[in-house]
Amino acid sequence: MIPIVQGDRGQGGQGRYALTESEHGHVWGICAEVEGLFREPRRATYELFGWVPDGAEVRGWVGCRVWLVPEDRTAGAWLLEDAETLGRQPRTDALVLTGLDDYMGPPEGHRAPVRLHDGYRWLGTCREFARVLPAEQAAPSLVLRGLSPGGRLRKALATGTRRALDLDEVWLEIRDDSGEPLTGRLLRPTIRAWYPSTHGPDLIDLELGEELDRPVPAYARPLWDRWLGGPPDTPGAWAGLNTRQREAWLELVRERGCRLEHKDRPAGQTYELDGRHITDEPSLFLALGEAVNGPGGYFGGCVDALADCLRGTFGYTAPATLLWRDTVPAREHLSRLLTPEGEPYDLVALVLDVLAEGGMRVTFT
Repeated sequence: MIPIVQGDRGQGGQGRYALTESEHGHVWGICAEVEGLFREPRRATYELFGWVPDGAEVRGWVGCRVWLVPEDRTAGAWLLEDAETLGRQPRTDALVLTGLDDYMGPPEGHRAPVRLHDGYRWLGTCREFARVLPAEQAAPSLVLRGLSPGGRLRKALATGTRRALDLDEVWLEIRDDSGEPLTGRLLRPTIRAWYPSTHGPDLIDLELGEELDRPVPAYARPLWDRWLGGPPDTPGAWAGLNTRQREAWLELVRERGCRLEHKDRPAGQTYELDGRHITDEPSLFLALGEAVNGPGGYFGGCVDALADCLRGTFGYTAPATLLWRDTVPAREHLSRLLTPEGEPYDLVALVLDVLAEGGMRVTFT
């Protein structure tokens, strides 16, 4: 249990953030505020030369996952997450696209035509692309404000050597207002500085010399504020969100769900799935999670994760029955999606197959 410290925003005195050693779990310190968690992530920028859209022009936010598929198939498709377009370059035929590169990035020196899709439809084609290198910027620090340091951290700060201030691998664990685990970030930080905090006596502000690789962007901040107050108490709290927000909601559901201890129910249960709001991929898994584990519940965030959940330890024991109410929206929106390479597939049929293999009998009403 996280020790009690002076909190903020009505948290009842509990520390929201804990810095813990990843291997053995000892607590370096706890605090109620982290600077650098909520900010816009650094985005890669591409110029797509000779851009020709497939249908309507691409504008604004493009998709959670945009795949760039070399037309000559000499390289595999690569991923640009949370993609946005800045529109056409003035007096050129180039489209400017920004997003978060996957871990591999695009093929080095690729100069052949590339076709783009967002998993739902083809967006267009360019004859070649170029990555725009951003200006060099100092990496922003992560600052834990009002930190109550544990004994090991006090000793490390007193020693002050480079080795002592290298924390190796740690988790920044994040809890909601009730003290339940919500999510976390894995860090490999070095302590850059520390100084007395204005949050209270015997507290410090601890500056870590590492940029957070997954900060929380502005569009997701209201969803985080909602979850930091505690999980939803009614199903479908996500139904009014757009796809981008649903993806952020699903990420919190997944990370919280994988931190909770689930007691598997006896076999023979009947679950009800409300299919009215399933209009995109994240909503399918949000609805499934709530059908099995209630409001805010998790039961897989993708097909592979769903298969894992069906094997146990996520509240479910085979065999069971799923009553799927209103399949029309899902079949309309998810029956012809695109693989990363651009091959069509039926996500609804695939999920039904996985459920059947996991002992979940599905009936439609």
